[in-house]
Amino acid sequence: MGRNDLMSDAEDVADKFLRVTKQYLPHVARLCLISTFLEDGIRMWFQWNEQKDYIEATWNCGYFLAACFVLVNLLGQLGGCVLILSRNFVQYACFGLFGIIALQTIAYSILWDLKFLMRNLALGGGLLLLLAESRGEGKSMFAGVPSMGQNSPKQYMQLGGRVLLVLMFMTLVHFDLSFMSVLQNLVGMALIVLVAVGFKTKLAALTLVLWLFGINVYFNAFWTVPTYKPMHDFLKYDFFQTMSVIGGLLLIVALGPGGVSMDEKKKSW
Repeated sequence: MGRNDLMSDAEDVADKFLRVTKQYLPHVARLCLISTFLEDGIRMWFQWNEQKDYIEATWNCGYFLAACFVLVNLLGQLGGCVLILSRNFVQYACFGLFGIIALQTIAYSILWDLKFLMRNLALGGGLLLLLAESRGEGKSMFAGVPSMGQNSPKQYMQLGGRVLLVLMFMTLVHFDLSFMSVLQNLVGMALIVLVAVGFKTKLAALTLVLWLFGINVYFNAFWTVPTYKPMHDFLKYDFFQTMSVIGGLLLIVALGPGGVSMDEKKKSW
């Protein structure tokens, strides 16, 4: 009974948080979600020569193609961010950013690095959730009971987005036997399973937001490293990628898990 009371109290706190923030939460979620694209687009501008030289040396593709790669990344990411934040042509912007993810996965050989590949897939999951939100424009900010016809693609986008976001947390698992690591792994895995299957989804996603934000600020504090050190850029990259996944989780908190979820099925039980 005590555990039920604790869960009930936690859900009440989450519901109160949603009522207070429902007008602002989707905007914050979108800003967080596109933050990694915004940062990377700006970095392409300030590191134009370094990025161009890297691509030219890695792929031996010549000056022109390397410059085109950097230009496409710069304009594609900044343009997509502007469209998403202004709520114009959001679906086209999402497809463009999907293309940027695929392009960078190949160009930077991320395909062969499991950790970075999983993070890129998680980023794609966030975009899927954003795409699902754009299909629901004009509907309630919080998920109600969707119909199985017209909204079915949106439901499966939300399912795919939830499952892909889980991959970010798989990269945070620590394979050692210390008490804190084991506890962190068990709690984290329980929460991501809840989000993936869509059970107690808003509460689980909100808890993950707080947990992941704390980990991000602690482990990826790039502002504490001098800008001339390579570690600064690595930490900055990880920080904004994690913020984008946080944005995807905030969209789940704001919109709910969608029709393909245990929370939705419970309504018919």
